[in-house]
Amino acid sequence: MSKLKRALVKSLYPTQLTVGMLEVEVKRNRLMKLSPDEREAFLEAHPMPAVIGPELRLYITDHHHLARAALDARVKEAFFSVEADFSALHPTKFWAEMEKRSWVHPLDGNGVRHTYHHLPASLRKLVDDVYRSLAGFVRDAGGFRKTDAAFVEFIWADFFRRNIAVEDVTADFRAAVRRAKRLAQSPLARRIPGFTG
Repeated sequence: MSKLKRALVKSLYPTQLTVGMLEVEVKRNRLMKLSPDEREAFLEAHPMPAVIGPELRLYITDHHHLARAALDARVKEAFFSVEADFSALHPTKFWAEMEKRSWVHPLDGNGVRHTYHHLPASLRKLVDDVYRSLAGFVRDAGGFRKTDAAFVEFIWADFFRRNIAVEDVTADFRAAVRRAKRLAQSPLARRIPGFTG
């Protein structure tokens, strides 16, 4: 069903509670450095997968960091690809279908699950999770590979959360990335999707 369309960035609904704001800032800076034509081409090459939900709301199921970065960079429109049209479903059935397909992640920065009505009503209300930033930076440093597994960076973020104290992450983020990369390639992480060993 995937077909490329345009949407106002501010009209997109998240399907998760958190993002890594350090990762968002890196993406925002990249977008700001592009000319308008380059930015348009970049966003068209990186469409956000979305599901049409009740009341015709567009729920993005991935690329939340890019979406928030685009919003912060004052990009008005971005591209999305329709993964499914569930607009005819009652909200309860809609969320059940989203859950079944692993297209929603209602866990907070501590790994605590919340009900769907706790999901932010806008990209602006996504909450920072420093471990999600850590996972993104470790992935970009070659610590693990991106896979098609749903919300894999959150799995890595939770792994790092259990193994590196938050004080160490906030005190020296670069040192935490180096330490997390070693952890990601250790036998402790071998069962996590994207493990490179």
